[in-house]
Amino acid sequence: MRGLMVNKSRSLLTMLGIIIGITAIILIVSIGKGAEQLILSQIQGMGADIVVIRPGRQPSSLTDLTDTIFADSLKTRDVVALRKKSNVPELIDVVPAVIVPGNISYRGKTYRPMMFGWSAEFMGRIMNIFPERGSYFDDNDIRTRASVAVVGKKVEEELFNGEDALGKNIRIKGRNFRIVAVLPPTGQTFFGDIDTIVVVPYTTAQIYLLGIDYYNEVMARVSSPSAIPRTVRDIEETLREQHNITNPDKDDFFVVTQQGIVDQVSVILSALTAFLSSVVAISLVVGGIGVMNIMLVSVTERTREISLRKALGATAKNIRTQFLIEAIVLTGVGGLIGVILGAGLSILASFGLSKVLTTDWQFTFPISATLLGLGVSAGVGLIFGLYPAHKASKKSPMEALRYE
Repeated sequence: MRGLMVNKSRSLLTMLGIIIGITAIILIVSIGKGAEQLILSQIQGMGADIVVIRPGRQPSSLTDLTDTIFADSLKTRDVVALRKKSNVPELIDVVPAVIVPGNISYRGKTYRPMMFGWSAEFMGRIMNIFPERGSYFDDNDIRTRASVAVVGKKVEEELFNGEDALGKNIRIKGRNFRIVAVLPPTGQTFFGDIDTIVVVPYTTAQIYLLGIDYYNEVMARVSSPSAIPRTVRDIEETLREQHNITNPDKDDFFVVTQQGIVDQVSVILSALTAFLSSVVAISLVVGGIGVMNIMLVSVTERTREISLRKALGATAKNIRTQFLIEAIVLTGVGGLIGVILGAGLSILASFGLSKVLTTDWQFTFPISATLLGLGVSAGVGLIFGLYPAHKASKKSPMEALRYE
């Protein structure tokens, strides 16, 4: 330790690559775990009694996901069939939805919200969100294709400059829509940022805004979470009968449950975190090469010390052990500093993300990543310290005389 402290700057620079690598790994894993917890909590907040039916084949790649977005296999007759108790007895609510791209405007000002054709009452029930002002449009508005809208708080702030949006008319794709409800500040949920949402009746969106006869999604509530498995089977059998499908491998729809979403999100986020961590781990290899280079320089500078120790009886093993311990101490201390820095930056990142995203982003300290980081840093010291230690152990006392 005294030998390492003689050249403090050099020791710090030697550890720098390890410090940066371990800090980055801790930070990435912590943010990844925080994101996973946030997304899963939002999914679970959707309700364990919700199932989602989507058109197209279940996506297994990015191409499949694109195909799903533009699939048109879910239509009104399917929704009617699902609502029949004789087909799916456990369903208590079935509501289709469509995505409406584009801008909204008010007196020359435009804004691009997250816009859906949906049932506002259904949205309020499953997300437990109630209007701050006004009231949701109802089933009668959906049947009559009324031009009414529910808007989020940010939509009101962006378009109305402090005015009350309730009762005002906004323009969507050349058609006037009267605002019947303004939502309270909500922030991010599983469905996105509710503050930027605009919801209109799905029938109105289909006919007047999109000119389509299909749905992008159908959401349904089941009588109880325990009834989910048999309800999924009933839904699949009903839709196969509607679409004349006899082979399940040819399904042009798929059913997603909350547990299925949880599993998919967990796998995706875990894979992404592992990938980013492996990319960052390259810096540990670079740091290890830096350790080896500095140790080789140190071996040359300390020729006199090594030769003197050997002249007094030190064996090659003693010298090799000394230099290996020095390399492991350097990288181990670097790893410890990296863990402390990573934890500190993770706390700051969690706080910043909570403020920016206006959501409860939880700080997560990854114990497994910490132990892995410390183990890897010590391992790097061992691996990249072997050659300098071996070279030091081969020096002879005579080299001291030639060196001096």
